[in-house]
Amino acid sequence: MRTRTRVQLHSILLLVLIVKLSIPVCVDVPSDTEAVVGTAMKLTCIACMKREEVNAKTKVDWYYVSPENKTEHIFKFNEQHSEGIGEWKGRLMWNGSKDLQELSISILNVTMDDAGIYNCVVFRQFSFDFYSPSDTKYLQINLVVKEEASDDTTAIYSEIMMYVLLVFLTFWLLVEMVYCYRKISKSDEQAQDTATNYLAIPSENKENLGVPVTE
Repeated sequence: MRTRTRVQLHSILLLVLIVKLSIPVCVDVPSDTEAVVGTAMKLTCIACMKREEVNAKTKVDWYYVSPENKTEHIFKFNEQHSEGIGEWKGRLMWNGSKDLQELSISILNVTMDDAGIYNCVVFRQFSFDFYSPSDTKYLQINLVVKEEASDDTTAIYSEIMMYVLLVFLTFWLLVEMVYCYRKISKSDEQAQDTATNYLAIPSENKENLGVPVTE
């Protein structure tokens, strides 16, 4: 009985681990900084909220700083409307998430003139019962534009290691689940055999009582 309880607790812990792994988590990932001419480039801007259940109004502004140190407002987002500004209109696409923790944009058909510094400014107005605090986050991306893509061996190795780790964790979870299933099945069989033997003892005693004892 004690073994069966341990196996059940082990199974519950595994299920909790699987559920936690399946829950999406906000991670502050840095943006890529190298673009190739003629392709689309995603400028990643992530502003994680410590408490997702808190209501907040989010406003995002993107600015471009040219190599000549000229600042230009290129994109705005206010939960209801998003668009590029000026000559950037039609070249920028909103690439954020539904929960507004990722507030990225993508540059369509990158040119050499798109090189420079991009600033993501995230403003949040929180809503509580008695007060409404605000928070502003700044993120800077230094974009380099190249005519041809360069091989990044570090990124390739990192991606390979990530897939290897995912395969290993998946295999480990499967092995643990099979092990727990076999343990539970074995404990059930032992419990059933014990119950059968226990029920068979009284009938055997009754038969032995009717047999005369010879000296």
